[in-house]
Amino acid sequence: MTISAAFPLDLSDWIARQLAAVEQALDQWVSVDSSAHLEHQAPNELMSAMRYAVLDGGKRLRPLLVMAAFEAVQSGLLPLHASAADGPETVPGGLGLAHDPYQAALRAACAVELIHAYSLVHDDMPCMDNDVLRRGKPTVHVQFGQASALLAGDALQALAFELLTPGEDIVPAAQQAQLCRLLARAAGCTGMAGGQAIDLASVGLRLTESQLQEMHRLKTGALLKVSVMMGAACGNTSAVAWRALQEFGAAIGLAFQVVDDVLDVTADSATLGKTAGKDADSDKPTYVSLMGLDGATALAKTLKTQALQALQRSGLADVRALQGLAEMVVDRKH
Repeated sequence: MTISAAFPLDLSDWIARQLAAVEQALDQWVSVDSSAHLEHQAPNELMSAMRYAVLDGGKRLRPLLVMAAFEAVQSGLLPLHASAADGPETVPGGLGLAHDPYQAALRAACAVELIHAYSLVHDDMPCMDNDVLRRGKPTVHVQFGQASALLAGDALQALAFELLTPGEDIVPAAQQAQLCRLLARAAGCTGMAGGQAIDLASVGLRLTESQLQEMHRLKTGALLKVSVMMGAACGNTSAVAWRALQEFGAAIGLAFQVVDDVLDVTADSATLGKTAGKDADSDKPTYVSLMGLDGATALAKTLKTQALQALQRSGLADVRALQGLAEMVVDRKH
């Protein structure tokens, strides 16, 4: 019997504890004081825009996935799970534990949130989605101007990789390199940026389900999936568990976007914290426009089932937090 089955997790309490740590770290690292060791500090206007983009808002799902996956691999494997046919006992995610594995995971959690925040700043600009509301407040370019928003996004992206490379006394070089590689691939042309390019080119088109899935696998799913894998990379795990977590991350990443498409139709702007009905107004292809509201809702539930089944195959002793987050992603109302 797994720990998950024997002892239910108070997800609200777990989330509150993780968010407190992440918020404190973001407040510390996205600040002028964090660059005090440099010859020149960040300009106040730029740092204000960066902090506005990152702090005091958002679900923090990606950092939560990092920390949940980290806890899962730290819990170890169930006895007798691995066999010789499973391949090597550990995978690249276990290339040398950090001197402080939790510190590595917390930095990874904050780094992926900075990448997410930068992507929202740029996506909301007039040259992209031209949106004026994000996380219940004016978007960064509305508040600070387009030039400052562009630079804030650039700076947040750079800061993400700075957090992942604090020095070998904190995180071993091999682990730093792997975390950077994972995040760069998920954020770049074969990940989030590539998916956004497909999205912009697909306005007014009717995509097939496979085309829509590929777009969202890159645009939204890649960063959610890599959040899981970066958490796993902060500890040691088996090849079986690594593959199962990849499958979990892929399923939950796509499920998040499907639910987003549903909420864009069923929820209002005040509930969402962003402009409701924007996709339909912009004539963008969505799962609701492709398969209807009932079909999209059913797909989200199917993806949740796939994600939970992947966790069962992982052989990890404690996946309660990951299970809870999968439920939250699909059952959320905003």
